[in-house]
Amino acid sequence: MSKVYHGSIEEVRRPEIRHPNRSLDYGNGFYVTTSYEQAKRLVERRMKDNGVSIGYVNVYELDDEAIKCMKLLIFEKTTEEWVEFVMKNRTQRGFTHDYDIVYGPVADDSVYTQFTLYEGGIISMPTLIQELKTYKLVDQYLFHTEKSLLAIRFVESKEIKL
Repeated sequence: MSKVYHGSIEEVRRPEIRHPNRSLDYGNGFYVTTSYEQAKRLVERRMKDNGVSIGYVNVYELDDEAIKCMKLLIFEKTTEEWVEFVMKNRTQRGFTHDYDIVYGPVADDSVYTQFTLYEGGIISMPTLIQELKTYKLVDQYLFHTEKSLLAIRFVESKEIKL
């Protein structure tokens, strides 16, 4: 068992598959990270965006054995395949995949500037990959199916105040 974190303006005892109003790196679902600091930064940004003063870093145990029985897509680092997968999820309307869980780097807003340059033909794929190596990227898990949610168990929530 390992710990993973989800930053939110609410306590999330029962994770669920979410369909956000914007395109995300790996598609619809429930996102967590192994970085407490990343989850905390995310919730602080959401708190500011929503004008609230209290948020939560929700802590879960990840059942490492349970995920072995699922359809996984794992990106250990930024690769051409990772870029293509993120681009499909972020730009192709109606794109979906059939993985239960996807794991890999976060393409946050600072990184996405490089994606935009690539998409516009300003930089090549090798240049994009080289540029991405200069960023310290944290990781993320996407739980994409109801089945995948069985692999995480709520432990506690830590209150964050602005």
